[in-house]
Amino acid sequence: MSPSAARTADATLTRRIAGLALPALVVLAAEPLYVLVDTAVVGHLGRLPLAAVAVGGTVMSLAVWFGTLMAYGTTGRAARRFGAGDRTGAVSEGVQASWLALITALVLVVLAQVFAGPLARALASDPEAARSAETWLRIAVLGVPGLLLAAAGNGWMRGVQDTRRPLWFVLGANVLSAALCPLLVYGAGWGLEGSAVANVVAQTVSGGLFLWAVVRERAPLRPVPAVIGNQLVLGRDLLIRGAAFQACWLSATAVAARFGVAAVGAHQIALQLWFFAALALDAVAIAAQSLVGAALGAGDITAAREVARRVTLVGGIAGVAFAGLAAAGAGVIPQLFTSDAAVHDQAAVVWPWFVAMLPFAGVVYALDGVLIGAGDVGYLRTMTLIGALGGFLPLIWLAHAFAWGLPGIWAGLAAFTLVRLVALLIRWRGSRWAVVGVAR
Repeated sequence: MSPSAARTADATLTRRIAGLALPALVVLAAEPLYVLVDTAVVGHLGRLPLAAVAVGGTVMSLAVWFGTLMAYGTTGRAARRFGAGDRTGAVSEGVQASWLALITALVLVVLAQVFAGPLARALASDPEAARSAETWLRIAVLGVPGLLLAAAGNGWMRGVQDTRRPLWFVLGANVLSAALCPLLVYGAGWGLEGSAVANVVAQTVSGGLFLWAVVRERAPLRPVPAVIGNQLVLGRDLLIRGAAFQACWLSATAVAARFGVAAVGAHQIALQLWFFAALALDAVAIAAQSLVGAALGAGDITAAREVARRVTLVGGIAGVAFAGLAAAGAGVIPQLFTSDAAVHDQAAVVWPWFVAMLPFAGVVYALDGVLIGAGDVGYLRTMTLIGALGGFLPLIWLAHAFAWGLPGIWAGLAAFTLVRLVALLIRWRGSRWAVVGVAR
């Protein structure tokens, strides 16, 4: 290939990545952006409501985790079928994922109603914060069915390289909820409970729109246990990998709470910003999942490797850009969430760690997308466990034992990120991840 032809091919691939990633960016950012708005609204009620949302929101992140598993697992399977020319088969993956979403949601709602109190008390050292978190959680969990239906819908739509409809579904629902949150919290006088109700509204509306979309495709709607079973088998490694993440986030919040209300409030702000940045960076990974899966489904290893190379570059650049924005806003951003001076002081301690990790996170999330699109989730599972058990968890519990405060917790997050970065780069340079065919 001539240099000019190579440049043209690179530009075309970059446009395809951007065409998938930019709408996905809005979808990915919508949920954490709503949480940031929610945190800002509740933060001005005082430090105890802010701590309650930190605790309750951490538990709700379990449901978000299940949704991510469904979306990622469905994207890879649907993309391979789409790449092989079988759009109906790709949509059918979404139908079965929707059934799985409803079953999982029912289980999670029941468990949350039963265990909301013990979970809140385990994560919050302050009794009043625990009671408030329990109340918030019992309401917010009613939005889980919509949340998981939206995740399943996002999965198959990404697989068929449709990221525009999900943009409007998710954005519209969350704009409605962001407007509703302050009205219920302040205008209606519902306080903390108002934010939970607004959360449920957004997730239910979004889930309903995705359900409507899959019904319109006219694919068979009956559940097929064999396909659902295959999705569960594929999701096993993603489940274990996700469990390692959740153990880290739950442990971090629990340890931060032991350092006081101001510390856990600052940790909540920084952690939600980290989630926001990570999911925004993950837009590139969504494009990678779709394009890598389709290329391998079509039997084109060369195209899959080129997508992997390009998204790694784009992810690194995006991470540097986010780091620059976070550094520039260090003195302003925490004030948007609370007026409490003690929380501001704790946030200033965390901020250098947050900024320094973002460039590395850009590469990590891009390569995560490559391997998930390729179905190479077993490797991701193992490396995530090594990073969690060998980096994150030991450091944050040492931080608790030796009173290192928030820097100890965020040093653990940094170690976790670097272990994953090294492991992903090693895999990327090899060839074992690139397996062609409709199924890996």
